[in-house]
Amino acid sequence: MSTPTAEATVRVAGADAGSVDVPALLELSTPLLGLPGHVRYSLEALDEGGVLFALRSVPADESDAPVRLFVVSPAAHFPDYTPVIDAGALAWDADAEHTAVLAVVHPGQGPQDGPTVNLLAPIVIDTRTGHAAQVVLDGDWPLRAPVA
Repeated sequence: MSTPTAEATVRVAGADAGSVDVPALLELSTPLLGLPGHVRYSLEALDEGGVLFALRSVPADESDAPVRLFVVSPAAHFPDYTPVIDAGALAWDADAEHTAVLAVVHPGQGPQDGPTVNLLAPIVIDTRTGHAAQVVLDGDWPLRAPVA
């Protein structure tokens, strides 16, 4: 897979049947939890509804093994999900109008288990620049919310 250009965007479904264009190339201010060394990712839509995505690390060099995660727009599966993002946790000036939120999907542990979504630590994206950060929220959001 080739790295997307800086101008490429993907459509992410939001709350209230809205959607937003997000840069397809993301630059994290710090690595995702558990994935040290990976700060550049490409975002690839896996459906036409802007709900399911592959988040693939962009290797810094040939010795860097790529990582792939699945992420979702939580608004599609969890309409009551309204995280309060502490602006101090972000490395940029954030405002709700230019912010998108994605959540990491965990596969089930066995054939009888369905996937779960991490609502406690969403990935927050500045839709203007592609800057992103995984933020651990204050509050009672589940780490592994079952997808209905």
